[in-house]
Amino acid sequence: MAHPKTTKLEDARARILAAASQLATQTERLSVMHANGRILAEQVISQIDLPQTDNAAVDGFAIFTEKLEESPDAPMKIVGMARAGHPYIGQIKPGEALRIYTGAIVPEGPDAIIMHEDCTEKVTGSGDSIICGKLVMRGTNIRPQGENLAAGDCVAEKGQRITPAYMGQLAASGACEVEVYRRLKVALYSTGDEVIEAGSALQSGQIYDSNRPILAGLLKAEDVELIDGGIIRDTKAGLISAYEAGLAQADIIISSGGASDGIEDHSQQALSAIGAEKLFWRLAMKPGRPMAAAVKGGKLIFCLPGNPVAAFVCFKLLIAPAIGKLSGAGTRALLALKIPAGFTHKKGAGRAEYLRAVIKTGADGSQKIALHGRKGAGVISSLTGADGLVEIPLNCEQVSEGDMLNFIPFQEQAL
Repeated sequence: MAHPKTTKLEDARARILAAASQLATQTERLSVMHANGRILAEQVISQIDLPQTDNAAVDGFAIFTEKLEESPDAPMKIVGMARAGHPYIGQIKPGEALRIYTGAIVPEGPDAIIMHEDCTEKVTGSGDSIICGKLVMRGTNIRPQGENLAAGDCVAEKGQRITPAYMGQLAASGACEVEVYRRLKVALYSTGDEVIEAGSALQSGQIYDSNRPILAGLLKAEDVELIDGGIIRDTKAGLISAYEAGLAQADIIISSGGASDGIEDHSQQALSAIGAEKLFWRLAMKPGRPMAAAVKGGKLIFCLPGNPVAAFVCFKLLIAPAIGKLSGAGTRALLALKIPAGFTHKKGAGRAEYLRAVIKTGADGSQKIALHGRKGAGVISSLTGADGLVEIPLNCEQVSEGDMLNFIPFQEQAL
């Protein structure tokens, strides 16, 4: 059970998604070649069959299966050749064969393609011929017309995020341009008197800002327009000014640091001062307990912990799903795979833990989750080389080897 002053992760996600309504409503037309990562603002229907004709799936010979069954050892005369973009013009009779290459149109008559390695070619005075070394069924190695798409089929739904695979499918269906929603604008800030830009001279007690680079990289993967607000000093007035500037020009505001209730943590006061409705603060999870979220005018404000690993985890689990809904792509379910633990672990009940992990494959091919790096919320090296996060449930106090746990892969590590 969560501490009464903290919010369970699933409740926090539900509150964020309930408060999030689509903000990206303006659209533009883009070439499919430049649409990767964008959100479709229209349903795209195929105007053609794909493939438009029956075509060869392999290199080989187009033949008549009935004739092959009648006389499996009889030679078949090769009457011509078909290549992709160069169809065979002519008639093929039963008992004859057409040399054909992958992607070529299958002419009328032959009803299967036998691979060239399953044939023996012979050269005689009357021309080249083949003897088939095996029987094949009707339709073997032929891609039928419309197998991929039929005219009138939906290529992609409105709200679909365009991936390289969709780019290929859209182009193959004849789509040159598509209507997409505008990119969301995200204002990003780091906070703290001790935080300085990398490249500056480091004084005693100061640290280089790593949160903005981490979050900027995560946001780039979400295909948003980033507004870099830099580093804000630890004053209530400075944070209020930053939030107001962010609300004036962005759809989402993200700050890191100053999210708890310490003497120098002003985010709670700043949210109240600008009239934002707080959705929660303090999560029943580790890392990431001191996180807050609020909404004003339909725009979400996220106050992330200052520890970089905690900021990373909170972004992955809470902000990324919200970006999908705000951008018009809808709610994105979190991918979690059940994989046995290859480690032991103890923790207290009442707070879920998300530890950095890798997948280890044994000699027998079985896979287990192994913890990666040191556990501290400020240990950035625990993220580098990790395959994802392993979830230790809220009320779990003891993990034993073999326990089935949720493994949440990092998108950039999945394939």
